Amino acid sequence: MSDSPADDGPEGETPIQRALRLKKAALDAKPKPPRGGRFQREQAAAHQSSSKSKPWMGR
Repeated sequence: MSDSPADDGPEGETPIQRALRLKKAALDAKPKPPRGGRFQREQAAAHQSSSKSKPWMGR
């Protein structure tokens, strides 16, 4: 029997392991930034254009 209803981890789980598992679950539940598409192209273009103003960054 577990201490709380949210504690459904494996048997013998330490409090630190439980906290890490719950933290990972909370992070997975958060909305993720968009992947691919226009947003990623804009980010890549912004990165490329900023390097052109730094001639010392070239070969």
